[in-house]
Amino acid sequence: MIKYLIAIFFGILFFSCNSKSEVEKEIEKIPMNVEVIRFDRAFAAASPENLPKLKKEFPAFFPEKYHDSIWVEKLTDTLQNQLEQEVLKQFPNEGDLKEILEPLFQHIKYYFPKFTTPVVVAATSDVDYRNKVILADSMLVIGLDNYLGSDHKFYQGIDKYIAKEMKPSQIGPDVAEIYARQHIKIPNKRTFLAQIVYFGKELYLKDLWLPNTSDAAKIGYTIEEYIWAEENEEYMWRYFIEKELLYSTDPKLAARFVSPAPFSKFYLEIDNESPGMLGKYLGWKIVRAYMKNNDTNVQQLMVTNADEIFTNSKYKPKK
Repeated sequence: MIKYLIAIFFGILFFSCNSKSEVEKEIEKIPMNVEVIRFDRAFAAASPENLPKLKKEFPAFFPEKYHDSIWVEKLTDTLQNQLEQEVLKQFPNEGDLKEILEPLFQHIKYYFPKFTTPVVVAATSDVDYRNKVILADSMLVIGLDNYLGSDHKFYQGIDKYIAKEMKPSQIGPDVAEIYARQHIKIPNKRTFLAQIVYFGKELYLKDLWLPNTSDAAKIGYTIEEYIWAEENEEYMWRYFIEKELLYSTDPKLAARFVSPAPFSKFYLEIDNESPGMLGKYLGWKIVRAYMKNNDTNVQQLMVTNADEIFTNSKYKPKK
């Protein structure tokens, strides 16, 4: 059964990648040239002697509160040098990053015309996986050492549910997530429904901006985890309804069903089989249903409240 579902999964992905809509053809025409500055490579090639030159060229990466001795130590640190070499091995040039970012930025520009292309800076971050991508004004900083591959030796001490997303294919979804949060109105209610619809909007923007990315990658699941969610959608929804969770303001619900975790917490036998973030998954389904069943646009979606979206979505879980 699983092999059959995986075959269908890849079949749908292949079809979607090879059938371009008129919208996609229009998006391809949008001029887009992404400048990628390889600070990681410049730092890897530097020595203590030319540190002043490096600081002058990249002042934003050398806060004045830190003494030069900190940077000298880092330049000569063996582990840091190994990390830099692994990054250069995985990302030898800017081409791979441009292939990811240019179509993404074209899509963002199409749906949100005020979007301005950032200067992209590639860096290393001491594997700071909580801040893999940082957007500061017109600068987008990508910590490439967080995308070396899920099984990389530098990630051996990191929980598997986190490390599974530390691969090159997650750069697009992670950058999309940063930009999505610039457009989504923060909910004024603290209900569980408001939380999951917020993340449903985020994932819906990934649908629009990353048409050639699998649904599993958009939410940060393995294929098997996504298939589990699809197969158990009705069961999960029934659980949320029967336990009256949608309008609950219990802060523990975020940890159970929204935050990244090795599994979701139904407090049932299925917990160890389930992926984390299943609240986000169901919020995504609600938002998709709303956009399918209502005559509206994505800009309006961003400011529509969760109660209205849920009521008018006519959402019914897949049986």
